[in-house]
Amino acid sequence: MFRISHFMRLLAAAERHGTFAAPRRASPPGPVVIWNLIRRCNLTCTHCYALSADHEYAGELSNGEVCTVMDDLKQFGVPVLILSGGEPLLRADLFEIAARAKAMGFYVGLSTNGTLIDAPVAERVAAAGFDYVGISLDGLAATHDKFRRMQGAFAKSHAAVRLLRARGVKVGLRFTMTALNAHDLPALLQLMRDEDVDKFYFSHLNYAGRGNIHRAKDAQFAATRDALELLFERAWRAAEEGRDEEYVTGNNDADGPCLLQWAQRRLPQWHAVLRAHLVAWGGNSSGVNVANIDNLGNVHPDTMWWHHSLGNVRERPFSAIWADESEPLMRGLKARPRPVEGRCAQCAYFDICGGNTRVRAQQVTGNPWAEDPGCYLDDSEIGVAPGAQRVALKPFEHVAH
Repeated sequence: MFRISHFMRLLAAAERHGTFAAPRRASPPGPVVIWNLIRRCNLTCTHCYALSADHEYAGELSNGEVCTVMDDLKQFGVPVLILSGGEPLLRADLFEIAARAKAMGFYVGLSTNGTLIDAPVAERVAAAGFDYVGISLDGLAATHDKFRRMQGAFAKSHAAVRLLRARGVKVGLRFTMTALNAHDLPALLQLMRDEDVDKFYFSHLNYAGRGNIHRAKDAQFAATRDALELLFERAWRAAEEGRDEEYVTGNNDADGPCLLQWAQRRLPQWHAVLRAHLVAWGGNSSGVNVANIDNLGNVHPDTMWWHHSLGNVRERPFSAIWADESEPLMRGLKARPRPVEGRCAQCAYFDICGGNTRVRAQQVTGNPWAEDPGCYLDDSEIGVAPGAQRVALKPFEHVAH
């Protein structure tokens, strides 16, 4: 995750006080764990990485197994659990699991589509003490309902935002941009402010699950850059005005170099020290500071790697799986620097983005260390010799929506 607002606040403070805080490399005690407790979902979204549907899935972890894993995660130093799905609210013991996680001292988030949150459920969510609830919106009503394949989905999710905010729950909007919904981004940012939402998470499309079959429709690079410029300006104004708003991005670590280029144009006096902060951030953290456990107990480097299991928590503890660098993919992800190839290996910002998102390279080329085809920065911007070969996205004959 790239915390735009964090860096914008540093820049705003530097402008006010004439000094920039010294950079520090974050060393979390353990990875953030995104836990897909259930695969079942009441929706069948076009970009779902879990390929979920509205039916039961056999072999999911029992409550007892979840508790055993949770004990291991706590002992291993995991600070954050994001409870996800499918739709996690369809799991009967969700609130029991959340209560146990809170009692153990985890920061506990909930990732939901929001359509099942009516007033009674909102009361339960608030009473459970979730530290954060992320609700996915793909645009305004017409766009969102088309993506979610359910008429009225937007109205239900929008209502959930209001119900939770009325009960003091910290809420964030989650938006995955493609070429088919980029036009709704400005309106969603306005909706965030109108509804006093705390956080906006902008996700680049990653090539996993249903998102993989839609990769040919990924937003064009120019549209991606326009979106980032809008987010940067929005976050910068919020930092200047002292607004308590959070803007973050995910699934494309080129956002770090892009912010540095924005600062070079707007605040060149802080370029060098901002670069040091971005290097300390370090870019992509899949397999290092971000982990995923799926509904069957398989462990993955992040949620986009469901096609690659590192092991199963029924057979070995998460702590043992995560620390095992004999697994080739994990060995490469934990290497510093990572063994990337192509444009990524030659990039002047490699120390900032860390080679970007490896799953896109793997899905397009079969090689997880190939250059990331989703990097929207051109050769001249990243210091690569003109004419360097670039991985091309493969077109698809038909994409159903």
